[in-house]
Amino acid sequence: MEQLCYLALGCLLVIVFLYGLLELHYFLRMCICVVLARFVKRRCHILDATTVNGLCLTNDVDTLLYHMNNARYFRELDFARVDFYERSNLYRTITGMGGSVFQGAATIRYRRFIRPFHRFNIVSRIVYWDEQSLFMEHRFVRPSDKFVHCIAICRQRVIDVSMEAVMAELLPRTASDQFRPMERHVVPGSEASLQPMSVTGGISNPAMDQSSLAENGHAATAAAVPVPVPTTATAPVTALGHCAKLKPSLPPELSKWIEYNDMSSKNLRSGC
Repeated sequence: MEQLCYLALGCLLVIVFLYGLLELHYFLRMCICVVLARFVKRRCHILDATTVNGLCLTNDVDTLLYHMNNARYFRELDFARVDFYERSNLYRTITGMGGSVFQGAATIRYRRFIRPFHRFNIVSRIVYWDEQSLFMEHRFVRPSDKFVHCIAICRQRVIDVSMEAVMAELLPRTASDQFRPMERHVVPGSEASLQPMSVTGGISNPAMDQSSLAENGHAATAAAVPVPVPTTATAPVTALGHCAKLKPSLPPELSKWIEYNDMSSKNLRSGC
C-alpha cells in the first residue's frame, strides 16, 4: 500500500512538472483542436468565416483576477488559426506548393474585457492578401448577444511560394453556391455587354455583411468595376477572373497598418 502511494505521488509530481515546464494544457488543447478541425468539423471555403469556442479560466486571468489577461488573447488566436488552416486546406496547400507560413505581425483593439468563467467565440476570416502575405481578422464575440469584445488583425507571411498562387489554387474550390462561378448570357453588342458589374468591397462573401464592413471603415456603397465581356453568346467566368472578382479590396485602416509595418522594417534595417 505504501509503494502504491509513492507511485501515485510520483505520477502526480511528474504531471505537475510537465504542466509547469511544457504548459501541458496548451499542447493538449492544440492537439484536440487539430483533430476536431481535420476529422470532425466540416470543410469550409477559403473565404468563409470559421468559429472556435473558448472559455476564460483561472489560468487566463491577470493579477487582479478580474478579467482575461491581454496577452491571452493572442494565444487564443493560435487555436483559431489552426482551425481555419485545417478546415480551409490552406496550410496543406502552402506546404504542398513548397512554401511555409509564419506570423509576421499582429495588432489588436480591445473593446470590453472578458470576465473569468465566461464563454466566447473567435470568428476568423480573411480580409486581404498580397503576393507575400495573408491578412486575417479575428473577432472575440460573446455568444449570447454577439457583442464584439475585441478585434485582432494578423499578418501571415509566406515564404518560397506566392500567396496569389495559393489563393488561385484554393478559390475555385467552391464550398457553397455563394462562391460558385456564374455564367452571364450576353448578346454581343447589347447594352448588357457594356454595363459594369457592381462589386461591394471587392468580395462576394456572406461573412462580410454590411454591418461588419461599416464597423471596419469600409464604404457601404457599391463601387462600379468595369469587367470586359467576351464576344461569345455564353461567357463563363474564367478561373483567373473569378479569383480577381472574389479578392477583397484593401481596407483603408489595413493599408495604413501595412504602411506602418513597412516603415518599421526599414527603420530596423537601417539600424534605428
